[in-house]
Amino acid sequence: MKRRTLPIVAAFAALLLTACGGGDDSSGGSRDDGKIAGADESGGKKKHSPSPTASRDGADGRPAVRLPADVKNVYESWKTGDPVKDAALADARRRIDATDAAIADGASESEAIPFYYKGEALVGAARWISGFKKDGLSITGTTRYYAPQVTEHGKTAVSLLYCADESKAYTKNRKTGKPDKTPVTDKSYVLYNTRLDKNEQGVWQTTMLSSQRGNAKCTP
Repeated sequence: MKRRTLPIVAAFAALLLTACGGGDDSSGGSRDDGKIAGADESGGKKKHSPSPTASRDGADGRPAVRLPADVKNVYESWKTGDPVKDAALADARRRIDATDAAIADGASESEAIPFYYKGEALVGAARWISGFKKDGLSITGTTRYYAPQVTEHGKTAVSLLYCADESKAYTKNRKTGKPDKTPVTDKSYVLYNTRLDKNEQGVWQTTMLSSQRGNAKCTP
């Protein structure tokens, strides 16, 4: 499917927020033929045991997040064995789920959004979610997140690069419930580049997020 985009200018990148990011992203760069190490190059067949998430239980004082039955996010190989990296990956997953839950609920406010976003990224997320509601759209289907690469920058900051397969995820009309299914193309695969900073409460908040559709690092 082609998903909508909402560009927000951030420090060094355009914010194109999150799992239901959209349409025709333009990076202005050349196509890179390299693949992310561990990326699925089998045309959608899963090489690793996935970790599907239908809900979050609000552990460790974090907001409870529940996705509707028709929305699923699958995370492949999102554990490294390193406690710092795994903590950041866990909150990144919660941020993705929280954003999708807010879009699906048509929520004007969600305590999970300011919990997992900060600064320019928070502003962009709020506008992104309200844009779906304004246009009468929701989401449905399954998104697969894979090939995460985490780089530590000191004790309280990491960069996270990952891929998303949106070939089975769609926007849908909120009134009719009808999904907008389009042919699967390279644009169905998205490369995300994010920064997360650990706050005083120990939460890894997303402070920067950019995306590129059809990047060769993620396409099968």
